[in-house]
Amino acid sequence: MSEVDIKSLIEKGIPGAEVILGGDGCNANVIVISDAFDGQSMLKQQKMVYATLGDLITNGTIHALSIKSYTPTQWDAIGNHSGQS
Repeated sequence: MSEVDIKSLIEKGIPGAEVILGGDGCNANVIVISDAFDGQSMLKQQKMVYATLGDLITNGTIHALSIKSYTPTQWDAIGNHSGQS
């Protein structure tokens, strides 16, 4: 599973999301920035990201996934800019 595939699945599942990836295909680190996270708990945000990857986690294609999720306002507040992790 390539980073491009993971990024594409998350972006399809959370329209308008900005996805920044690190790691490799089976050990992925993702930062997801989306308005969809506004008002959602951290747990709900992570579940939203996991849901975009479907069976890839449960079948072991992706066996380690680190998720950091932010609204655009939160992302800006911590001083990050597009394309940086």
